[in-house]
Amino acid sequence: MAQRDVHAIGTATPPHPIHTLLAAFPLAFFTTAFLTDLTYVNTAEMQWANFSVWLITGGLIMTVFAAIAGIVDYARNRHLRRAPRPWFHSLLNLAVLVLGTINAFVHSRDAWTSVMPTGILLSAIVAVLVIAASWTGVSVAHRTNAGVA
Repeated sequence: MAQRDVHAIGTATPPHPIHTLLAAFPLAFFTTAFLTDLTYVNTAEMQWANFSVWLITGGLIMTVFAAIAGIVDYARNRHLRRAPRPWFHSLLNLAVLVLGTINAFVHSRDAWTSVMPTGILLSAIVAVLVIAASWTGVSVAHRTNAGVA
């Protein structure tokens, strides 16, 4: 049985998908929160606004976990530190975290004002930012072979 040479694939440590797996949760939570906001606007059923705030809160929690895993990956992998756009990915994630926190506070309001107009606008912006952050993160990971099992 041949041994796997870790340095042959371009990473200093064995690659692992932890950051990639954790990063999928904020993507799902924040984009779904925007969809539940849209549903609330069309139906006026308060439960959809409740779903939104729960999804936003889950997205914030998972963003923190994904950020911790990303920082560990960045610190352990010298090829990631030389990648062309890791800072852009980090800045996008920071914007998601800040705007998502503001959005959670906006969604804590009562009834219609929790979503319209500020909540749905923030949800849309955060959804676009998290998609862009995921896109740039995947492109950095594939260029450096980091986080690929």
